[in-house]
Amino acid sequence: MTETLRAADVLARRLYEAGCRHAFGMPGGEVLTLVDALTKAGITFHLAKHENCAGFIGEGVHHADGAPVILVATLGPGALNGINVVANAHQDRVPMLVLTGCVDAAEEQSYTHQVLDHRAVFAPVTKATFRLDAEAADLIADKAVAIATEPRNGPVHIDVPISVADAPARDRGIRRAPASATAPSGEALAQARSWLAASTRPVAVIGLDALQENAGPAIRSFVEKHQIPFITSYKAKGILPENHPLCLGGAGLSPLADKHLLPLVREADLVLSIGYDPIEMRPGWRNVWEVKNQSVIDIAPEANTHYMHQAGLNFLTAIAPTLTALSDGTGPRGTWPTGRPAAVKAELADAFPQDDDWGPAGVIAECRAVLPPETLATADSGAHRILLSQMWDCQEPRGLIQSSALCTMGCAVPMAIGRKLAQPERPVVSFSGDAGFLMVAGELSTAAELGVAPVFVVFADASLALIELKQRQRQLASGGVDFAAHDFAAMGRAFGGNGVTVASRAELRAALEDAMKSDRFTVISAVIERGGYDGRI
Repeated sequence: MTETLRAADVLARRLYEAGCRHAFGMPGGEVLTLVDALTKAGITFHLAKHENCAGFIGEGVHHADGAPVILVATLGPGALNGINVVANAHQDRVPMLVLTGCVDAAEEQSYTHQVLDHRAVFAPVTKATFRLDAEAADLIADKAVAIATEPRNGPVHIDVPISVADAPARDRGIRRAPASATAPSGEALAQARSWLAASTRPVAVIGLDALQENAGPAIRSFVEKHQIPFITSYKAKGILPENHPLCLGGAGLSPLADKHLLPLVREADLVLSIGYDPIEMRPGWRNVWEVKNQSVIDIAPEANTHYMHQAGLNFLTAIAPTLTALSDGTGPRGTWPTGRPAAVKAELADAFPQDDDWGPAGVIAECRAVLPPETLATADSGAHRILLSQMWDCQEPRGLIQSSALCTMGCAVPMAIGRKLAQPERPVVSFSGDAGFLMVAGELSTAAELGVAPVFVVFADASLALIELKQRQRQLASGGVDFAAHDFAAMGRAFGGNGVTVASRAELRAALEDAMKSDRFTVISAVIERGGYDGRI
């Protein structure tokens, strides 16, 4: 007997084929068939406490398994609750399928309760938006997966009318073949090779696109052969181990780090922009190099429409074959005879020391010293993230994940939950400012319900530290940045986990050691003085 498929089943099966094994959200009556179809296809639906956090939990899983995120939301307020995480996925290049329920087309002509145009809302913050149709369900499903996962990755929205989800549909096996990797050729390649051969002061800037192409091995071979020191964006940290002698660490948001890195980039006679997507960089990285005086090669999956920088040669090609083609015929040699990169690396180590007795830098240093090398970290937005991204060395891609394009507060806790769900054998730690933690504290209940045990570190100074610092820098009166101190450790215990308040490195060390032995999550409230970031970021 031939099984009768619903349109929702066709969609769910295509998502399972794409590698999806988890979906997150909050159900409503309009998505019950969709949730049922996901479950029958082998995709577990997990209940979160807010759609925004549901998407970030899904992103945490994505960074572990590589499959697209599935965010499920019911119509109206449910869909709108997820707007931030969808916009974040769009700017942070995260493949995501946003599935929203909606009333049928005929119904919405005479019914207004909770009815709004979801597609118009999501269009500006997605790569594409569709309304599911039973006759074309297989086509729409394949298009959605293909668009979400092609460079640059991003979210795709599908509005699912109630009756369409239940309507009979067929899967005709329509699948778009992936595009073949390409490499440069001709005069442009010859010019690039001549620049490489002539360079004595090359530098590479590596970004998120390289991470998504899994180009780490090719980049390693290339920079080692040609002795090219490299800087990464925060997202690309760990694409090569950060203890590599050519690695100068992450960059993008720290003026203190940029004070040392940007002069080196300006001294280079050749700049190689390798999968560098400047969407996560602060304005200080706008037009850092000068194409009239420096040779610049840009390798990216999309044409430069951002105008954050320009290049003498633009290759819209895959990174690995491009580096191979560029390297052919050019032999290894020494670079930077003055030793400037090594000096800059030493300057950065001095600028971000690991020996503070306490304060935000002491918290980070102690966590890095105590937690196992294989620990996976997540970071919320705020002053602590800037400091953490300079001090937290990564030895693997995605060893530290964060919102570094949209810079969304409240992302670290749910991303840590998702990461631990997908990789329960790995230690996972999240770093949050106290304000960001308060935004999402309810998701501690989700951690308890899922039985996952990340460590949640909270920098507790009862202030929006980064904004307060900016106010003082502009000599403005303090306003809207201070709030009451709260017992974050008690919140952890209230939601079924452990909770500890610490105020010294010794207390933090003991709390971390206990947390590593526990089968429940642990909230560690690290109480620090206000102003602890002054001169440090």
